[in-house]
Amino acid sequence: MTPKIIPRRSSAVPSSRIGRLLRLGSMASGVAGNMLMAGAQQLVQGKRPKLSDLLLTPANALKITQQLSQMRGAAMKVGQLISMDAGDLLPPELGDILARLRSDAHAMPQRQVQAVLSANWGAGWQQRFESFSFAPIAAASIGQVHRATTQDGRDLAIKIQYPGVRKSISSDVNNVALLLRMSGLLPKTMDMAPLLSEAKRQLREEADYHAEAAHLLRFGQLLANDPRFVVPDLHADFTTKNVLAMSYVEGVPVEAMDSAPQAERDQMLTRLVDLLFRELFEFGLMQTDPNFANYRYDRQSQQMILLDFGATRSFTPQFGQAYKDLMAATMAGNHDAMAQAGLAIGYFDGHTQQRHSAAVLDLFAMALEPLCIDGAFDFGSTDMAQRLRDAGMALGLDPDFWHIPPVDSLFLHRKLGGLFLLAARLRARVNVRELALPYLTAAAQSERRQDVRLQHASGT
Repeated sequence: MTPKIIPRRSSAVPSSRIGRLLRLGSMASGVAGNMLMAGAQQLVQGKRPKLSDLLLTPANALKITQQLSQMRGAAMKVGQLISMDAGDLLPPELGDILARLRSDAHAMPQRQVQAVLSANWGAGWQQRFESFSFAPIAAASIGQVHRATTQDGRDLAIKIQYPGVRKSISSDVNNVALLLRMSGLLPKTMDMAPLLSEAKRQLREEADYHAEAAHLLRFGQLLANDPRFVVPDLHADFTTKNVLAMSYVEGVPVEAMDSAPQAERDQMLTRLVDLLFRELFEFGLMQTDPNFANYRYDRQSQQMILLDFGATRSFTPQFGQAYKDLMAATMAGNHDAMAQAGLAIGYFDGHTQQRHSAAVLDLFAMALEPLCIDGAFDFGSTDMAQRLRDAGMALGLDPDFWHIPPVDSLFLHRKLGGLFLLAARLRARVNVRELALPYLTAAAQSERRQDVRLQHASGT
């Protein structure tokens, strides 16, 4: 049997380190040329151009998007993270271009797909399928997804990793970081080494589909009795380190629900915020990639479909407890307790200047603003994301503030920030306080029981 072939515009993934470095060099040269032209035009007009204004232009955003979409791998992943963080806060023409990185990678040509599958499944793998579409239903940074039907009738979504992705992670991350440093967008005093090391570790884990398969199974078990969510089933007989086979689940992109009734949009985000609290406080395990493409929605059953568990991270009970303390202190307006919780998490230390620790506490209060509202928080009418970005940038660009928070907290922030952006996109209203209180109340009750036991033990 010959698999079904559907033509699609595609480009081969550059797999050698030299080839990928040349692509980045070409991108940098093109961006630099655009900046020189734009700068010269402004000088002729009597203006003094700013570097950041010259860099963040539609022409440069388009150049960067096109090159990263063709490179895929860790280089595109870094670009996606930038687009998630800034895309919705940039001018519309820039945001629209960068948003393409979230789901618009170029597809591998058929010959590369066949080569990867033959290497993983062996010769004659086609005989195991009733149909196999070479037109991917999704193409992202590390792999692309194909729909197929097996000879025994299983409807599968098969994620195939781009060749060369795993071995290019270190060089891709280093090269993109170098370009960002050269652009002037990153402060020269910032020590990027810990972040780059963790980014490489996380990307290597994402590129291990055996590890993602284990996370997929675990989340399926954790949410098995929760009818609000759907997690695809793993099909281990087709899964390797470079190929992940799951059941195909029908659904629409979450962004497509922006015109749905208000109550339905509110329900969607309420479920996702509740899941965030469960991941942090109950599971100790969180899917930390905020890409909107990781969520789909079944309009008929009104279930949230959860996809892509590559960026899954474990959190200790102590980490979760510190955030409970921080949330409770913020809701109570207790700045001393907030400072203690921030110190326990590692947002600052004994060497941090008072003005910097005060600025970090202000960021806490701003980010946790939905917790302090007794009722539904309207994400569609708030400028909280813009205020957080302005305050965070001001702190990050202060040359005297060098402290980088623990990596675990950065991944949590990314997930939280992604949910906030999605809630704003769908103009959702969510009673965040109501969702958080059960965890905080349970923690307070447990602490009181512990105090009583200590009092009895000491005879007081």
